[in-house]
Order: sequence, then structure tokens, then C-alpha cells
Amino acid sequence: MAIASNFLIGANDEHGLNPPTIGKRTPTMPYIDRSFYENEFNRRAKNAFIEACLRCGFNVLDVKPEIQDISITTRVRRINSAQTTLVVTFAYNAFGPGTSFNSANGFEVFYSPLNQFATRSRELSEDVYEQLVNFVDNNGRGISTLNVSLLSAVNCPSTLIEAGFMTNFEEAKLMLNPIYITQVAEGACAGVCQYLDVTYIPKDDLSAYPTLRRGNQGNKVKLLQYLLNRYGYNLSTDGIFGANTLNAVRDFQQKNGLTVDGIVGRNTWNSLLFPQGKTVRQGDRNACVVYLQQMLLSKLYPVGEIDGIFGTNTLNAVRDFQAENSLEVDGIVGPNTWEALDIIGGGRPLP
Repeated sequence: MAIASNFLIGANDEHGLNPPTIGKRTPTMPYIDRSFYENEFNRRAKNAFIEACLRCGFNVLDVKPEIQDISITTRVRRINSAQTTLVVTFAYNAFGPGTSFNSANGFEVFYSPLNQFATRSRELSEDVYEQLVNFVDNNGRGISTLNVSLLSAVNCPSTLIEAGFMTNFEEAKLMLNPIYITQVAEGACAGVCQYLDVTYIPKDDLSAYPTLRRGNQGNKVKLLQYLLNRYGYNLSTDGIFGANTLNAVRDFQQKNGLTVDGIVGRNTWNSLLFPQGKTVRQGDRNACVVYLQQMLLSKLYPVGEIDGIFGTNTLNAVRDFQAENSLEVDGIVGPNTWEALDIIGGGRPLP
């Protein structure tokens, strides 16, 4: 087996969100009266892929850490300057004019025959596709060629994942589903591991997460910072456990009922990685509420801002979900409500 730390993995997300790239969005989603933008999926999937790669021991280059769109020329230059081992790009597909939903469906993996490492790009794409089939609850469309600059102009093998169709109503809802995002990211990481002959370490293997404290440095600290940023901490992902990271850890621990010692041990890792499942109700403010809000929105129940605060909007969304799924309408998210929520797909139907 190869050693993961010998490789630098490039992670790229297509398009931008602030401002959103024009046209890269779903038709207006019913019940919530807004579109889902492509980069709402792409960026979260890329970050989850980075987390998975760091867990498995790789070095990682975030090709586009910016929220806004960045030119392909700039991204190619970053990749080539860093002497990246390979690049994985996350995207979402569309079919037709994009103003209405249609039946085009499934995920697909692309490579460019114009890449100077075309054969290796194809092999990378084959391994990524094989693992996505194993990880993802969606239809696979296979592997295709695509001659775009980010696939053809980089000096390393490169692959692009179109994880679904924004113009398919059910797959549009998957764009914001945290379970689906994790499946795509973990499948991509497993494919990279297979391609490079590196051992894939599953997300739930808690032995992969060492105890961390102020003064530590390295990729596991960087992983910690990416996870904390999921919950709005906006840390620099520099791999240095300094004062800002310490303050974020303590704040996270306080909000999630953990010992507030600033030390990231098993309980803190577990809460960062698997926030779901705890009973939550109006007034709670924690990572579990963030996950709850993401799941409700992906099923088209309006929750307002994804802020981790179980307020009136979230309460109304929970009650509507319970009423429409034959659950006790008490506004409390306990085992039965979680069981109904934690399903890939589903949610409100197309009117």
C-alpha cells in the first residue's frame, strides 16, 4: 500500500455563490419559493471531500477556497504551481433550458482525452465512479469525456463528478441533503484511495481522530478547522491550533453540552462528525439543529436561515413535517421524527 501523505489531492468546486454564478441553479423550488444554486452543493461536497481526504492522511489543496467564482485560468495555475497529484471537481448537471423540471437523472463522472495524462485520468475516473456506485443512493450514468480546460489543461490526472441533475425535481432536493453530500464526498475519496493504492479510512472510524489541543499543528488540525467551519466559525484552515481555533472549540463544546476544556477528544470529535439524532426542541442552539435545518430545507420545509437556532421558523417546519408524515405533532425532534427525516430523498412532492 502507498503512503497517503506522499500525495497532494486537489479539490475543486465549480461556480460561485456570492454572487451566485448566473444560470447555475434549479428551477424555483415549490413550498420555499427559491432556487437551489449549484454551488450550494458543490462547495459543501468539496469541503466534505477535503475532510475525508485529510482523515485518510492525504495532503489537500483547496483549489477555490473563495465563495465567489474564480476563473478556470487561475484555478489551473494554482493546481499546476502546487504540483498536485490529481484533481477532483464537484459539479451538478442540468438538462434543457433550466426553467422547468424534467426526467434527466443520475450522476456521471468525466475526464478529458486531451489531458496529457489522459489514460490515468480515465483510470482515476473509473475508480471514482466504481466507488460512487458503492456509496451513493442514486442512479449511475457511467463515465464520459468532456474537453473543458480544468480537465484538459492541468498537469496531472483530473476528474469531474456531476452528482445529479438540478432540473430533476428529486435530485434537486438532494443538492442540500447532508446525507447525500456525504455519500458523494466519501465515494470520491474512496475512489482516490483506490486509484493511489491507499487505505480508505471510513468516517466512523474514531481511531482516525487524535486528541488535539492548543499548540498542535498538522492536517488533523486542518480537518478540525474544516469541521468547525461547518457550524459557522469561519476559521483559517491553516492547520495551526491557535487562539481562534481554541475559542471555536470551547464555544462548540459549550453549545453542544460537552466539557468545555478546549481539548478535542472522542466526545467532541463525535459531536462534530455526527451531530444528528439528539432530541432537540424550540430554544436549543447546537450542531444538531444545524443538521436538522439542513434536512428540513432539503425536503422543502422552510426554516429561515441555517443558523443552528431552533426558533419559530424551525418549529413550524418540524410541525409541518410531523403532520405530513403521520407523526405526533409536538414540535420535538425525537427518535421517530429523526427516523423519518434521515432518509435519502423524499420530502414534499412536486405540486
